[in-house]
Amino acid sequence: MPEDEEKEIRRRAFWSGTITFGLVSVPVALFPGIRSERVSLRMTAPDGTPLRRRYFCPKEERLIEKEEIVRGYEIERDRFVVVTDEELEALEPKKSREIDLRRFVPVGQIDPMVCDRAYFFVPTGDSLKPYRLLARAMEKTGRAGVATFVMRGKEYLVAILSENGILRAETLRFFDEVRSPEEVGLSKPARDSTAGLDELRGEIQSATAETMDPREMEDEGSRQLLELVARKQKEGERVVHPPGEIPEREEGGGKVIDLMELIKRSIDTTESRGRRGRGG
Repeated sequence: MPEDEEKEIRRRAFWSGTITFGLVSVPVALFPGIRSERVSLRMTAPDGTPLRRRYFCPKEERLIEKEEIVRGYEIERDRFVVVTDEELEALEPKKSREIDLRRFVPVGQIDPMVCDRAYFFVPTGDSLKPYRLLARAMEKTGRAGVATFVMRGKEYLVAILSENGILRAETLRFFDEVRSPEEVGLSKPARDSTAGLDELRGEIQSATAETMDPREMEDEGSRQLLELVARKQKEGERVVHPPGEIPEREEGGGKVIDLMELIKRSIDTTESRGRRGRGG
């Protein structure tokens, strides 16, 4: 792989490191397998100014600045054990760029309920041959690798699967994150009933298709929302924008909205609208 192409892959990758198994080492880059940028709406003021979320202390009746905020674990209602940033950093797992494959299980044992997010492994450097070899061996044996690895300061449990010569990963939820059927009120029936079984089988068979139609997986709600926005934009209906630049000031190492200036501008706008309404 050309050096420039490899650098570009690593730059765009979510994570990069090495899959190790015995004497085999496969340098890889990790890319998300899903797009999380779904169509969404922003909250704005009536004049189109984007709203910002601020933290408010109901006891002191004032806004709390970022540097004042601490984190705590609630041990009982309204009682917290405060945990500092330094203590959290000390708990972070040791940084590593390796995924050490030590255990393989039948693919069928990976319950979809425990799967969290999907990723693709892309070979980097000269790892294409061992990448293909590992993928083929896993696919032939019908096995998935299970391992832990560290990404962005957090340890993840991950299943590595192979399909059509491509390695992909599924981050897994830990055991205590998954509910059992009994927890939501489901239990095994006392006895199996066959009444109506043949009729249901016939209905399922009549609605059976050999493949999944991708068109059935389209986000119809997002498409309709985008069409609505495009129509309203074309007709100029309820298209708003802030009256000029939103003033910002430096505070705590980052830019924040100047609330006093924003309030003053809002008052001026309201008064102006009132004068126009009175014919002024």
